[in-house]
Amino acid sequence: MAYEFQVTVDCAEPHVLADWWADALGWEVESQDEAFIRQMVEQGHATEDETARHNGALVWKSGAAIRHPEGLERAPRLLFQQVPEPKTVKNRVHLDVRTGDDRDAVVARLLRKGATHLHDGRQGPQSWVTLADPEGNELCVS
Repeated sequence: MAYEFQVTVDCAEPHVLADWWADALGWEVESQDEAFIRQMVEQGHATEDETARHNGALVWKSGAAIRHPEGLERAPRLLFQQVPEPKTVKNRVHLDVRTGDDRDAVVARLLRKGATHLHDGRQGPQSWVTLADPEGNELCVS
């Protein structure tokens, strides 16, 4: 039996990081249903403290998701969830982003958008650049 999955990234600011990754990957941020969020607060199932405003929209404060523009059939969803503790050690899992474009141009664009260069890697004829997103989560670009 095969299971579906999503990749979840712990972070301090899920909406900001979801925007960054959506731009980095050319993906789309999933919209959140403002009417449903308001209804949950009005009915007492949630509090105002669990909501926030992001880019002018009412959202759940604790999470934001992105998906491939061709849908979940093409690639798993990425969920960014708020956690109280900061990142303190190297990730044990990271994304390898295969650009299919000019890798150096993609790396330069991500650096301008707040990524940090960590190191360059090579194994035989394969090479990549390891970066960190604005909250320090590693990714490799090849």
